Amino acid sequence: MLQPDKVIILDFGSQYTQLIARRVREAGVYSEIHPCTVTAAEVAAMGPKAVILSGGPSSVTDADAPPFDPAVFALELPTLCICYGMQLLAHHQPGGTVAASTDREYGRADLEVLADVPLFAGLPKKTSHIVWMSHGDKVTAAPSGFVVAARTKNVDIAALADVSRRIYALQFHPEVAHTEDGERILHNFLFEIAKLTPGWTMSSFVETELAALTAKVGDDEVVCALSGGVDSTVVAVMLHKAIGKKLHCIFVDNGLLRLGEGEEVAAYLREHFDLNLHYIQASKLFLDRLAGVVDPEEKRKIIGRTFIEVFEAEAAKLPKVKYLAQGTLYPDVIESVSFKGPSAVIKSHHNVGGLPDIMKLALIEPLRELFKDEVRKVAVELGMPDFIIWRHPFPGPGLAIRIIGEVTEERLEILRRTDKIVQSELLSSGWYHKVWQGFAVLLPLKTVGVMGDGRTYENVAAIRVVDSLDAMTADWSRVPSEILAVMSNRIINEVKGVNRVVFDISSKPPATIEWE
Repeated sequence: MLQPDKVIILDFGSQYTQLIARRVREAGVYSEIHPCTVTAAEVAAMGPKAVILSGGPSSVTDADAPPFDPAVFALELPTLCICYGMQLLAHHQPGGTVAASTDREYGRADLEVLADVPLFAGLPKKTSHIVWMSHGDKVTAAPSGFVVAARTKNVDIAALADVSRRIYALQFHPEVAHTEDGERILHNFLFEIAKLTPGWTMSSFVETELAALTAKVGDDEVVCALSGGVDSTVVAVMLHKAIGKKLHCIFVDNGLLRLGEGEEVAAYLREHFDLNLHYIQASKLFLDRLAGVVDPEEKRKIIGRTFIEVFEAEAAKLPKVKYLAQGTLYPDVIESVSFKGPSAVIKSHHNVGGLPDIMKLALIEPLRELFKDEVRKVAVELGMPDFIIWRHPFPGPGLAIRIIGEVTEERLEILRRTDKIVQSELLSSGWYHKVWQGFAVLLPLKTVGVMGDGRTYENVAAIRVVDSLDAMTADWSRVPSEILAVMSNRIINEVKGVNRVVFDISSKPPATIEWE
């Protein structure tokens, strides 16, 4: 989907690159991330109205520094260079120099604005502004034609500006929340310098995408793997609005779902969206194949292979199907084009990862341009209910990777009832919508307890609740002890088989959100 005004972001490996793109989109301007290996000619062919160079962990003087075509600076496009991008500008423009800094800056710094340039227009009049730094090298001489627009205590050149060429550079990160007035600075670049027109909204996306889907599918039919999560459900609802009963949704109940979840999701989607839904009950097949398996990676592979087998068998009953729809999001696309090569396979269980090759179907990925928060906005546009829109992420292998050790029906039942209590208490306390994710884990050990007058030897359950923006990093949520106490008390009293509850206070990294 092409937008009239587009910003191209060149990625040099910064942890904040996706955040830049999201900030631009939040301002109503469509943005795309591309690897820094693209040439200036390729950038020009994309038809952007502006370019942003991201930060990155490298040094411009390294022999293995990320490749870059300096002709990008000659495209006569408004350009904003952030952190590493600023050092790259100085390195490639006449007169500029870069050197390793003896006083490296990581974190908060006080910025003093030195020049009245459009990038800093409208900033509050004060002696310093809080900004977020993360750099080792620094620019030691400004390139010809550039003025030094700001400095900090440790960096004499913290911002550069060539007003006539509309090229600006910042040593700090305006995209992070820690930089006060960062939003104003980005808006100045987008609207005062690049003169862009905000036209990227989820309502316009839905309208355009529905028309495109209708035209693309024509008289053919589409099959969609539906999990009940927000991504696949949005894909299904969009396609249903575009092509109606020519869409076949396949929901595979693998027996690893939460309490009553399969029937609840299927009933709702049929009733409220009138989806053409094929509900496949395959619990016994999955559990039989998981019997005796304790290795987490082997569990994932078994679940993935079995899903493909079940899905393929059901789809084979639909001879008119020409397309496979799946909920690929923009972060998935970005990871596959990193200048360092495709990302390592982290989620080996991804349900439909192998389906296109096996089934020889053409792919339809309506959400491949969107971030997760934008998908939720699309869900609102489509009139979907809050319980689906704001549903916490749920792993493809389901409860199998929240049961540490062998997966059995007995252990699944214990975990389902435990997790139901965690979910209900998060909801009733109002904390469900304050956190990224909350769930229970069943541990592979038992401890001694006392219930009534008797000694017990039962299972340990862990509660995991985290705060995150995109699941790349996460911190444990400071859930009030009163709420945790209610959860623990209810679990021990109401779930037969659990006599001890613990709370996970690990952050990601070094831990992961899920336990397996």
